[in-house]
Amino acid sequence: MTRQQHIHSRPYPGTRTVVTALAATAILALSGGYAWAEHAGLTAPGGPTIDPAIEPYTNHNGLHGKFSIAGSDTMQPLISKLSAQFMSLHPEVEIAVEGTGSSAAIREFQLGLSYQRRGDKVRGKGTGGSNRVELLASSRQLTEEEQKGIESNHGSRALEVPIAMDAVAIYVHKDNPVHHLTLAQVDAIFGKDHKRGQPSIANWGQAGLLESTLAHQPIHLYGRDKRSGTREFFKHIALKDGELFETVAEQPGSASEIIAIARDPLAIGYAGTGFNISAVRQVPIAAETDQPAVLPSMETVTSGTYPLGRSLYLYVKRNPKDALDPFVAEFLSFVNSRQGQETVVRASMFPLTGSQVAKNLQELGLRKGAMVHIQENNQDLQVAEQVTR
Repeated sequence: MTRQQHIHSRPYPGTRTVVTALAATAILALSGGYAWAEHAGLTAPGGPTIDPAIEPYTNHNGLHGKFSIAGSDTMQPLISKLSAQFMSLHPEVEIAVEGTGSSAAIREFQLGLSYQRRGDKVRGKGTGGSNRVELLASSRQLTEEEQKGIESNHGSRALEVPIAMDAVAIYVHKDNPVHHLTLAQVDAIFGKDHKRGQPSIANWGQAGLLESTLAHQPIHLYGRDKRSGTREFFKHIALKDGELFETVAEQPGSASEIIAIARDPLAIGYAGTGFNISAVRQVPIAAETDQPAVLPSMETVTSGTYPLGRSLYLYVKRNPKDALDPFVAEFLSFVNSRQGQETVVRASMFPLTGSQVAKNLQELGLRKGAMVHIQENNQDLQVAEQVTR
Protein backbone atom coordinates (compact mmCIF):
# COMPACT_ATOMS: atom_id res chain seq x y z
CA MET A 1 0.00 0.00 0.00
CA THR A 2 1.35 3.45 -0.90
CA ARG A 3 1.34 6.36 1.52
CA GLN A 4 -1.34 8.08 -0.53
CA GLN A 5 -3.69 5.19 0.14
CA HIS A 6 -3.52 5.81 3.87
CA ILE A 7 -5.72 8.87 3.35
CA HIS A 8 -9.27 7.59 3.23
CA SER A 9 -12.88 8.59 3.76
CA ARG A 10 -15.41 7.20 6.20
CA PRO A 11 -19.10 6.75 5.33
CA TYR A 12 -21.26 8.33 8.00
CA PRO A 13 -23.42 5.68 9.74
CA GLY A 14 -27.08 5.67 8.71
CA THR A 15 -26.69 7.81 5.61
CA ARG A 16 -25.79 7.32 2.00
CA THR A 17 -22.09 6.79 1.38
CA VAL A 18 -20.29 10.02 0.58
CA VAL A 19 -19.44 10.15 -3.12
CA THR A 20 -15.67 9.91 -3.60
CA ALA A 21 -14.00 8.10 -6.49
CA LEU A 22 -17.30 7.50 -8.30
CA ALA A 23 -18.19 11.19 -8.09
CA ALA A 24 -14.76 12.18 -9.35
CA THR A 25 -15.14 9.86 -12.34
CA ALA A 26 -18.55 11.30 -13.16
CA ILE A 27 -17.32 14.88 -12.91
CA LEU A 28 -14.39 14.08 -15.16
CA ALA A 29 -16.81 12.75 -17.75
CA LEU A 30 -19.04 15.83 -17.48
CA SER A 31 -16.27 18.41 -17.53
CA GLY A 32 -13.74 16.93 -19.90
CA GLY A 33 -11.40 16.28 -16.98
CA TYR A 34 -9.66 19.62 -16.49
CA ALA A 35 -11.86 21.31 -13.90
CA TRP A 36 -11.93 18.36 -11.51
CA ALA A 37 -8.18 18.03 -11.95
CA GLU A 38 -7.94 21.67 -10.91
CA HIS A 39 -9.92 20.94 -7.75
CA ALA A 40 -7.73 17.93 -7.15
CA GLY A 41 -4.69 20.18 -6.98
CA LEU A 42 -3.57 21.11 -10.50
CA THR A 43 -4.12 24.84 -10.18
CA ALA A 44 -4.47 26.85 -13.36
CA PRO A 45 -1.82 29.50 -14.15
CA GLY A 46 -2.47 32.90 -12.61
CA GLY A 47 -3.92 31.55 -9.36
CA PRO A 48 -3.68 33.34 -6.00
CA THR A 49 -0.17 34.20 -4.85
CA ILE A 50 1.24 33.48 -1.41
CA ASP A 51 2.02 36.42 0.88
CA PRO A 52 5.85 36.73 0.85
CA ALA A 53 5.76 37.29 4.63
CA ILE A 54 4.79 33.62 5.13
CA GLU A 55 7.95 31.66 5.93
CA PRO A 56 8.96 28.28 4.46
CA TYR A 57 8.41 25.12 6.47
CA THR A 58 11.34 23.76 8.46
CA ASN A 59 11.06 20.00 8.73
CA HIS A 60 11.63 18.70 12.27
CA ASN A 61 12.27 15.00 11.71
CA GLY A 62 11.61 12.12 14.06
CA LEU A 63 7.82 12.01 14.19
CA HIS A 64 6.18 8.61 14.06
CA GLY A 65 2.63 7.48 14.81
CA LYS A 66 -0.88 8.17 13.54
CA PHE A 67 -3.85 10.42 14.17
CA SER A 68 -7.09 11.49 12.51
CA ILE A 69 -8.58 14.73 11.22
CA ALA A 70 -12.38 14.58 11.07
CA GLY A 71 -14.88 17.03 9.68
CA SER A 72 -15.97 19.07 6.69
CA ASP A 73 -16.76 17.40 3.38
CA THR A 74 -15.93 20.71 1.67
CA MET A 75 -12.50 20.69 3.28
CA GLN A 76 -11.75 17.02 2.69
CA PRO A 77 -9.84 17.54 -0.61
CA LEU A 78 -7.79 20.28 1.05
CA ILE A 79 -7.08 18.28 4.21
CA SER A 80 -6.20 15.20 2.16
CA LYS A 81 -3.65 17.18 0.15
CA LEU A 82 -2.14 18.80 3.23
CA SER A 83 -1.93 15.40 4.92
CA ALA A 84 -0.36 13.71 1.89
CA GLN A 85 2.27 16.44 1.60
CA PHE A 86 3.00 16.29 5.33
CA MET A 87 3.33 12.49 5.26
CA SER A 88 5.74 12.70 2.35
CA LEU A 89 7.96 14.79 4.65
CA HIS A 90 7.37 12.50 7.62
CA PRO A 91 7.35 8.89 6.34
CA GLU A 92 6.61 7.42 9.78
CA VAL A 93 3.39 9.39 10.23
CA GLU A 94 -0.05 8.22 9.10
CA ILE A 95 -3.00 10.61 8.99
CA ALA A 96 -6.58 9.44 8.45
CA VAL A 97 -8.94 12.05 6.99
CA GLU A 98 -12.62 11.55 7.87
CA GLY A 99 -15.12 13.51 5.72
CA THR A 100 -18.26 13.20 7.82
CA GLY A 101 -19.46 16.79 7.41
CA SER A 102 -18.76 19.65 9.82
CA SER A 103 -21.86 19.40 11.99
CA ALA A 104 -21.62 15.63 12.45
CA ALA A 105 -17.89 15.78 13.20
CA ILE A 106 -18.37 18.59 15.72
CA ARG A 107 -20.68 16.35 17.76
CA GLU A 108 -18.10 13.55 17.65
CA PHE A 109 -15.32 15.97 18.54
CA GLN A 110 -17.28 17.16 21.57
CA LEU A 111 -17.63 13.59 22.81
CA GLY A 112 -13.98 12.77 22.21
CA LEU A 113 -14.60 9.85 19.86
CA SER A 114 -11.72 8.16 18.08
CA TYR A 115 -11.66 5.93 15.03
CA GLN A 116 -10.38 2.44 14.40
CA ARG A 117 -9.40 1.38 10.92
CA ARG A 118 -10.92 -1.84 9.60
CA GLY A 119 -9.92 -2.75 6.07
CA ASP A 120 -10.68 0.21 3.83
CA LYS A 121 -13.19 1.73 6.23
CA VAL A 122 -12.88 3.71 9.44
CA ARG A 123 -15.52 3.22 12.10
CA GLY A 124 -16.31 5.29 15.17
CA LYS A 125 -15.11 3.75 18.41
CA GLY A 126 -15.11 5.05 21.95
CA THR A 127 -12.25 2.85 23.16
CA GLY A 128 -8.49 2.77 22.76
CA GLY A 129 -6.35 1.20 20.06
CA SER A 130 -7.45 3.58 17.35
CA ASN A 131 -6.43 6.69 15.45
CA ARG A 132 -6.67 9.72 17.71
CA VAL A 133 -8.97 12.46 16.43
CA GLU A 134 -6.69 15.36 17.21
CA LEU A 135 -8.06 17.95 14.79
CA LEU A 136 -11.55 18.98 13.70
CA ALA A 137 -11.92 20.45 10.20
CA SER A 138 -14.91 22.79 10.03
CA SER A 139 -16.22 25.00 7.24
CA ARG A 140 -17.93 27.20 9.83
CA GLN A 141 -17.10 28.58 13.25
CA LEU A 142 -18.14 26.59 16.29
CA THR A 143 -21.10 28.06 18.12
CA GLU A 144 -20.94 29.17 21.73
CA GLU A 145 -23.01 26.14 22.71
CA GLU A 146 -20.64 23.78 20.89
CA GLN A 147 -17.60 25.33 22.55
CA LYS A 148 -19.28 24.98 25.94
CA GLY A 149 -19.88 21.30 25.19
CA ILE A 150 -16.19 20.77 24.42
CA GLU A 151 -15.22 22.66 27.58
CA SER A 152 -17.61 20.56 29.66
CA ASN A 153 -16.15 17.29 28.34
CA HIS A 154 -12.47 18.24 28.11
CA GLY A 155 -11.87 21.06 30.57
CA SER A 156 -11.16 23.82 28.04
CA ARG A 157 -12.46 25.24 24.81
CA ALA A 158 -11.09 24.20 21.43
CA LEU A 159 -8.49 26.50 19.91
CA GLU A 160 -9.66 27.90 16.57
CA VAL A 161 -7.10 28.01 13.74
CA PRO A 162 -8.12 29.51 10.35
CA ILE A 163 -6.13 27.64 7.68
CA ALA A 164 -7.60 28.91 4.40
CA MET A 165 -10.24 31.16 2.91
CA ASP A 166 -13.14 29.98 0.80
CA ALA A 167 -16.58 31.09 -0.29
CA VAL A 168 -19.95 29.53 -0.89
CA ALA A 169 -20.80 29.95 -4.55
CA ILE A 170 -24.20 29.84 -6.21
CA TYR A 171 -24.13 27.33 -9.08
CA VAL A 172 -26.40 26.87 -12.10
CA HIS A 173 -26.23 24.72 -15.21
CA LYS A 174 -23.68 26.02 -17.72
CA ASP A 175 -26.42 26.95 -20.24
CA ASN A 176 -28.46 28.97 -17.74
CA PRO A 177 -28.17 32.67 -18.78
CA VAL A 178 -29.02 34.24 -15.38
CA HIS A 179 -26.67 37.22 -15.17
CA HIS A 180 -26.51 37.89 -11.45
CA LEU A 181 -28.49 37.64 -8.21
CA THR A 182 -28.75 39.67 -5.01
CA LEU A 183 -28.72 38.09 -1.56
CA ALA A 184 -32.41 39.01 -1.28
CA GLN A 185 -33.11 37.02 -4.44
CA VAL A 186 -31.07 34.08 -3.14
CA ASP A 187 -33.12 34.18 0.06
CA ALA A 188 -36.35 34.34 -1.97
CA ILE A 189 -35.25 31.32 -4.04
CA PHE A 190 -34.04 29.05 -1.22
CA GLY A 191 -35.67 30.36 1.97
CA LYS A 192 -39.25 29.99 3.07
CA ASP A 193 -39.13 32.67 5.78
CA HIS A 194 -38.23 35.60 3.44
CA LYS A 195 -36.14 37.34 6.09
CA ARG A 196 -34.65 39.66 3.47
CA GLY A 197 -38.11 40.94 2.55
CA GLN A 198 -38.54 39.60 -0.98
CA PRO A 199 -41.40 37.21 -1.82
CA SER A 200 -40.72 33.71 -3.10
CA ILE A 201 -39.08 33.24 -6.49
CA ALA A 202 -40.36 29.98 -7.93
CA ASN A 203 -39.54 30.21 -11.66
CA TRP A 204 -36.67 31.55 -13.72
CA GLY A 205 -38.70 34.44 -15.10
CA GLN A 206 -39.09 35.79 -11.56
CA ALA A 207 -35.30 35.49 -11.20
CA GLY A 208 -34.80 37.86 -14.14
CA LEU A 209 -34.92 35.59 -17.19
CA LEU A 210 -38.03 37.19 -18.70
CA GLU A 211 -36.81 36.87 -22.29
CA SER A 212 -35.40 33.36 -21.90
CA THR A 213 -36.96 30.06 -22.86
CA LEU A 214 -36.59 29.27 -19.15
CA ALA A 215 -38.91 32.14 -18.13
CA HIS A 216 -41.85 29.93 -17.17
CA GLN A 217 -39.81 26.94 -16.06
CA PRO A 218 -39.65 26.07 -12.33
CA ILE A 219 -36.44 26.48 -10.38
CA HIS A 220 -35.03 23.18 -9.10
CA LEU A 221 -33.23 23.61 -5.78
CA TYR A 222 -30.12 21.71 -4.68
CA GLY A 223 -28.07 21.92 -1.51
CA ARG A 224 -26.17 20.07 1.22
CA ASP A 225 -27.62 17.79 3.88
CA LYS A 226 -27.92 18.53 7.60
CA ARG A 227 -24.44 17.19 8.42
CA SER A 228 -22.87 20.00 6.43
CA GLY A 229 -21.27 23.14 7.82
CA THR A 230 -21.77 24.73 4.39
CA ARG A 231 -25.53 24.34 4.86
CA GLU A 232 -25.39 26.04 8.27
CA PHE A 233 -23.22 28.86 6.94
CA PHE A 234 -25.54 29.39 3.95
CA LYS A 235 -28.62 29.54 6.18
CA HIS A 236 -26.94 31.94 8.59
CA ILE A 237 -25.57 34.40 6.02
CA ALA A 238 -27.81 34.16 2.95
CA LEU A 239 -31.12 33.37 4.69
CA LYS A 240 -30.46 35.33 7.90
CA ASP A 241 -31.01 32.13 9.89
CA GLY A 242 -34.23 31.39 8.05
CA GLU A 243 -35.27 27.86 7.04
CA LEU A 244 -34.76 26.28 3.65
CA PHE A 245 -37.62 25.09 1.51
CA GLU A 246 -38.37 21.38 1.95
CA THR A 247 -38.10 21.03 -1.83
CA VAL A 248 -34.30 21.49 -1.74
CA ALA A 249 -32.76 18.24 -3.02
CA GLU A 250 -30.13 17.85 -0.32
CA GLN A 251 -27.00 15.93 -1.24
CA PRO A 252 -24.54 14.04 1.01
CA GLY A 253 -21.52 15.76 -0.54
CA SER A 254 -20.53 18.76 -2.64
CA ALA A 255 -19.35 16.57 -5.52
CA SER A 256 -22.69 14.79 -5.82
CA GLU A 257 -24.51 18.14 -5.67
CA ILE A 258 -22.44 19.58 -8.52
CA ILE A 259 -23.09 16.45 -10.60
CA ALA A 260 -26.85 16.89 -10.04
CA ILE A 261 -26.72 20.56 -11.10
CA ALA A 262 -24.66 19.69 -14.18
CA ARG A 263 -27.40 17.28 -15.27
CA ASP A 264 -30.35 19.62 -14.65
CA PRO A 265 -30.78 22.76 -16.85
CA LEU A 266 -33.29 24.16 -14.31
CA ALA A 267 -31.02 23.70 -11.31
CA ILE A 268 -29.55 26.11 -8.80
CA GLY A 269 -27.50 25.17 -5.76
CA TYR A 270 -24.87 26.32 -3.29
CA ALA A 271 -21.46 24.73 -2.56
CA GLY A 272 -17.84 25.66 -1.91
CA THR A 273 -15.97 27.41 -4.72
CA GLY A 274 -13.51 24.55 -5.17
CA PHE A 275 -16.12 22.39 -6.91
CA ASN A 276 -16.46 24.53 -10.04
CA ILE A 277 -16.44 22.51 -13.29
CA SER A 278 -17.15 23.33 -16.93
CA ALA A 279 -20.61 21.73 -16.84
CA VAL A 280 -21.82 24.33 -14.31
CA ARG A 281 -21.11 27.99 -13.70
CA GLN A 282 -21.02 30.31 -10.72
CA VAL A 283 -23.42 33.26 -10.57
CA PRO A 284 -22.16 36.74 -9.53
CA ILE A 285 -23.78 37.84 -6.25
CA ALA A 286 -24.48 41.32 -4.86
CA ALA A 287 -25.03 42.00 -1.18
CA GLU A 288 -27.57 44.74 -2.04
CA THR A 289 -29.33 45.90 -5.22
CA ASP A 290 -27.20 49.06 -5.39
CA GLN A 291 -23.91 47.16 -5.02
CA PRO A 292 -21.91 45.38 -7.73
CA ALA A 293 -22.48 41.68 -8.30
CA VAL A 294 -19.17 39.82 -8.15
CA LEU A 295 -17.82 36.30 -8.37
CA PRO A 296 -15.78 34.81 -5.53
CA SER A 297 -12.06 35.45 -5.95
CA MET A 298 -9.05 36.10 -3.74
CA GLU A 299 -9.65 39.85 -4.01
CA THR A 300 -13.43 39.85 -3.50
CA VAL A 301 -13.34 37.32 -0.66
CA THR A 302 -10.53 38.96 1.34
CA SER A 303 -12.01 42.43 0.84
CA GLY A 304 -15.51 41.32 1.85
CA THR A 305 -16.98 42.44 -1.49
CA TYR A 306 -18.26 38.94 -2.15
CA PRO A 307 -21.00 38.47 0.46
CA LEU A 308 -20.64 34.70 0.96
CA GLY A 309 -16.92 34.53 1.79
CA ARG A 310 -15.75 32.52 4.79
CA SER A 311 -12.73 31.11 6.59
CA LEU A 312 -12.03 27.38 6.90
CA TYR A 313 -10.89 26.16 10.30
CA LEU A 314 -9.01 23.49 12.14
CA TYR A 315 -9.91 23.13 15.82
CA VAL A 316 -7.65 21.53 18.40
CA LYS A 317 -8.40 20.57 21.99
CA ARG A 318 -5.80 22.26 24.14
CA ASN A 319 -5.48 22.92 27.82
CA PRO A 320 -3.84 26.38 28.00
CA LYS A 321 -1.44 25.01 30.64
CA ASP A 322 -0.18 22.20 28.41
CA ALA A 323 1.99 22.16 25.30
CA LEU A 324 0.48 21.08 22.01
CA ASP A 325 0.68 17.43 21.05
CA PRO A 326 3.88 17.03 18.95
CA PHE A 327 2.00 15.64 15.94
CA VAL A 328 -0.53 18.46 15.99
CA ALA A 329 2.10 21.15 16.54
CA GLU A 330 4.20 19.94 13.63
CA PHE A 331 1.21 19.56 11.30
CA LEU A 332 -0.11 23.04 12.15
CA SER A 333 3.37 24.47 11.68
CA PHE A 334 3.37 22.98 8.17
CA VAL A 335 -0.15 24.25 7.37
CA ASN A 336 0.90 27.78 8.38
CA SER A 337 4.03 27.70 6.23
CA ARG A 338 4.66 28.73 2.64
CA GLN A 339 4.47 25.08 1.49
CA GLY A 340 1.21 24.59 3.39
CA GLN A 341 -0.42 27.65 1.87
CA GLU A 342 0.81 26.64 -1.59
CA THR A 343 -1.08 23.40 -1.02
CA VAL A 344 -4.16 25.47 -0.15
CA VAL A 345 -3.94 27.15 -3.56
CA ARG A 346 -3.47 23.80 -5.32
CA ALA A 347 -6.70 22.67 -3.66
CA SER A 348 -8.50 25.63 -5.30
CA MET A 349 -8.93 27.49 -2.01
CA PHE A 350 -7.66 30.96 -1.14
CA PRO A 351 -4.49 31.27 1.01
CA LEU A 352 -4.22 33.13 4.29
CA THR A 353 -2.65 36.56 4.60
CA GLY A 354 0.73 36.87 6.25
CA SER A 355 -0.85 38.66 9.21
CA GLN A 356 -3.31 35.81 9.79
CA VAL A 357 -0.51 33.23 9.66
CA ALA A 358 1.52 35.29 12.16
CA LYS A 359 -1.50 35.46 14.48
CA ASN A 360 -2.05 31.69 14.18
CA LEU A 361 1.57 30.89 15.04
CA GLN A 362 1.54 33.26 17.98
CA GLU A 363 -1.65 31.77 19.45
CA LEU A 364 -0.33 28.23 18.89
CA GLY A 365 2.98 29.07 20.52
CA LEU A 366 4.91 28.01 17.43
CA ARG A 367 7.17 31.03 17.09
CA LYS A 368 10.81 31.26 18.19
CA GLY A 369 12.14 28.26 19.99
CA ALA A 370 8.75 26.63 20.44
CA MET A 371 9.75 23.82 18.07
CA VAL A 372 12.69 22.89 20.32
CA HIS A 373 10.23 22.28 23.13
CA ILE A 374 8.02 20.30 20.79
CA GLN A 375 10.97 18.14 19.72
CA GLU A 376 11.75 17.41 23.37
CA ASN A 377 8.12 16.44 23.98
CA ASN A 378 8.22 14.16 20.93
CA GLN A 379 11.37 12.44 22.19
CA ASP A 380 9.70 11.85 25.56
CA LEU A 381 6.65 10.44 23.74
CA GLN A 382 8.82 8.03 21.74
CA VAL A 383 10.58 6.82 24.91
CA ALA A 384 7.23 6.27 26.61
CA GLU A 385 5.95 4.30 23.62
CA GLN A 386 9.05 2.07 23.64
CA VAL A 387 8.65 1.39 27.39
CA THR A 388 5.01 0.33 26.99
CA ARG A 389 5.66 -2.00 24.04
